[in-house]
Amino acid sequence: MEQLKQKTIGVLMGGLSPEREVSLTSGKAIFNAIQSKGLNAEMIDVDHNIGATLAERKVDLACIALHGTWGEDGTIQGVLEYLKIPYTGSGVLGSAIAYNKVVSKEIFMERGIPTAPYQVITAEDRGQVKRALDLPVVVKPADQGSSIGVSIVQTESQWETALDEAFEVSEEILIEQFIEGKLLAVGMNGPLPMPIVEIVPKSGFYDYEAKYTEGKTDYVCPAQLSSKEAQQCRDASVRVFKALKGRGFPRVDLILAQGTPYALEMNTVPGMTPTSLLPMAARQAGLEFDDLVIEILKRAQLDYKN
Repeated sequence: MEQLKQKTIGVLMGGLSPEREVSLTSGKAIFNAIQSKGLNAEMIDVDHNIGATLAERKVDLACIALHGTWGEDGTIQGVLEYLKIPYTGSGVLGSAIAYNKVVSKEIFMERGIPTAPYQVITAEDRGQVKRALDLPVVVKPADQGSSIGVSIVQTESQWETALDEAFEVSEEILIEQFIEGKLLAVGMNGPLPMPIVEIVPKSGFYDYEAKYTEGKTDYVCPAQLSSKEAQQCRDASVRVFKALKGRGFPRVDLILAQGTPYALEMNTVPGMTPTSLLPMAARQAGLEFDDLVIEILKRAQLDYKN
C-alpha cells in the first residue's frame, strides 16, 4: 500500500469496442475505490492517442478496465509493455489466447481440459461448410465478450439468423454443442480459486440483457455444490488459469453437467462494479470491493517483469 501512495494510477476505461458502456461503469467504480483509499488516480478514456495521454498524465501503474477488443486481446497490454508501465491482468500472450474463444478451445483440447464439442466457421467458408453438430448449439463470435452476438440455436429456422448476428461482429464463429447444466463463475486470486458463483438467468440464457439488466438474473454465492463438485470446479479453474497463462484476478467460466465441469472461457478483465461476479466472490471470501481493487493493483506490481 505504501508503494501505491507514490504512484499515479491510470484507470483505463471506455475504449473503442462494443463493450464501451460496460467498461465505463467498471472504470468509474475502480476509480472511486482507488480514491477512497487516498491514492492518486486518473480516469483515462482510451482512444487512438492513448500513448501520448499516458505520457502526459505521467501514469506509473495502469489499471485496465477495458472490456472487449483492444482492451482484453493483448493490444493495450502491448502498448503498456512498450511504455514500461506495469498493468493489471494477464500479459500480451495470455490476454490474446484467452480472448480468442477458438484458440482457447484448441488449448483446452490439447491439455485434456473438458470442454464442449465444437466447430469453427469463418466468413470466407460459410457457404461451403455445413453444421457438424446436432441441435441445440451455441453460436458465438470468436473474439467478442459480454455475450455480444451469441445465440442458442434450438431449431433449424434459427440457424442462419444466429450466424448473421455473429458474423456482424466477427470474421470467425465458434459453434459449441449446447450443454445443459449449472453455469458457474470462478474468480481467481492468482492461481487460487475464490468462492464459486452460480449464475441463474431467469430467461434461461445468460445473454447481454441478462448480464446487465437488474433483476434478470439470480446469483448464488457460494454456489450450491457438493464438496466433490466444488473441488472439481476449483481444480478445473486452476487448469484453465495455467493453460491460458493467467495473471492477476481473472474469472473462469464453467458449465457443470453430470458431475463434469466443462470449460467455457477465461475472462482476463472481468466486470468490476460492486455487483459484478468477481467482487461478489471476493466479498464472500471477506474482501470488500475497495480492498479487492487494492489487491489487484498490488498484484500488478508483483507480476510486472520489465
